[in-house]
Amino acid sequence: MAELPVVKRLRKEMETLKRELNVELPKELERARAHGDLSENAEWAMAKQRQEFLRARLNNLEARVAELSMINVESIPRDTVGLGSKVELEDLDEGGTLEYEIVVPEEVDGAQNRISLSSPLGHALIGKASDDDIEVQTPKGKRSYLVRRLTTIHELIAREAEAGGN
Repeated sequence: MAELPVVKRLRKEMETLKRELNVELPKELERARAHGDLSENAEWAMAKQRQEFLRARLNNLEARVAELSMINVESIPRDTVGLGSKVELEDLDEGGTLEYEIVVPEEVDGAQNRISLSSPLGHALIGKASDDDIEVQTPKGKRSYLVRRLTTIHELIAREAEAGGN
């Protein structure tokens, strides 16, 4: 069964955090311990605080990966907007085009045009296909868009596989 790209990204982040927790941080703690009295050692306190943060973040990531791994990629539509889709929209009110990627909440990034399924625009796009019109209620009022191009998660996974990125 194919794995969601977000799961791969989260697993990669987990590897980085595990390396810091298990390789780099113990060295920092050992250096700090060498400075003597731990009760007034800022380096020691900061390293211990970082250790707690990394453990908590890893636990959160492991739980989220377990949840996301249960999503059956085959259940995501192949011809309409769904999780993982990239959508090019034409702004029918002001002209111009915008491209968005539909992502899970922890991957939302306005600077990279990554929007959540549950955002007003993401919600309006679900189930739409190329050449469909949508209307979205935004803080600036009602906006109209035309879906110019749709690339589903299935197409993106196939491209990645062809490129050798299993």
